[in-house]
Amino acid sequence: MNPNLQFDFIVNKENNTVNVKREFAADLQLVWDAWTKPELLDKWWAQKPYQTKTVSMDFREGGMWLYYMVSPQGEKHYCLNHYKSIKPLKSYSGLDAFCDEKGTINTEFPRTEWTNTFVETSDNITTVNIVAQYDSLEDLEKLSHWA
Repeated sequence: MNPNLQFDFIVNKENNTVNVKREFAADLQLVWDAWTKPELLDKWWAQKPYQTKTVSMDFREGGMWLYYMVSPQGEKHYCLNHYKSIKPLKSYSGLDAFCDEKGTINTEFPRTEWTNTFVETSDNITTVNIVAQYDSLEDLEKLSHWA
């Protein structure tokens, strides 16, 4: 792992956002694939010690990703992401929510609007800029233990 790669994680309470900027020692196509192909997403998406399992994914505007994060004890937490816009190898956005195994959204939790932007900054260095937007500071704080 290259210790000089950038990794910033900033919570902006005034704008109700979490902003992450992360550099990867990989070309743009590989980083894009790691964020958009379920067989790769499942390898890294969940926080350790959880694992991610994709139920279904339709990566297109108007499509969705249904997945769950499973704890070491086998407890499952289902999530659904509705893709809003996709600009291949540049950016995508979506609206994420906790849900049940059928994809029915749990309205007790707020939704997160994600915008992910990808830029190849030099040979084999790709930067991903992530903005997680919430409707209110209360919503951001309610989900902060999952971040």
